[in-house]
Amino acid sequence: MRLYSLSVLYKGDPKVHLLKAAYDVSTFNFFQRSSVQEFMTFTSQLIVERSELGSRASVKEQEYLCHVYVRNDGLAGVVIADNEYPQRVCFTLLDKVLDEFSRQVSKVDWPSGSPATISYAALDGYLSKYQVWDPDV
Repeated sequence: MRLYSLSVLYKGDPKVHLLKAAYDVSTFNFFQRSSVQEFMTFTSQLIVERSELGSRASVKEQEYLCHVYVRNDGLAGVVIADNEYPQRVCFTLLDKVLDEFSRQVSKVDWPSGSPATISYAALDGYLSKYQVWDPDV
């Protein structure tokens, strides 16, 4: 059971843009890593674009399961995991990340923010903490 990507996006009008993201592409071949990361970024944006405000969904894309949560205020989170990773844990993680992000990053920065301008460092920590989920722990 693995997590590959954890992203925070903003569903604005007219388009969705990435605010911050963390990736774990270490299990992929070195030469595939950048294209896999690009695929995950593109897929995350596309899923948020096609999701309604206030919705949660799990979408199968190739061998991955993409879990998306779009809040009513336009803030959205996407977790890309393998098929075995529990859906409930993914949505718990998304709730936690989006709540914390909205407390630390001002809402006025969301429409114009980008990974370079938004300072929120917790995503990598969450991605590694939730990496291999073990129900016995």
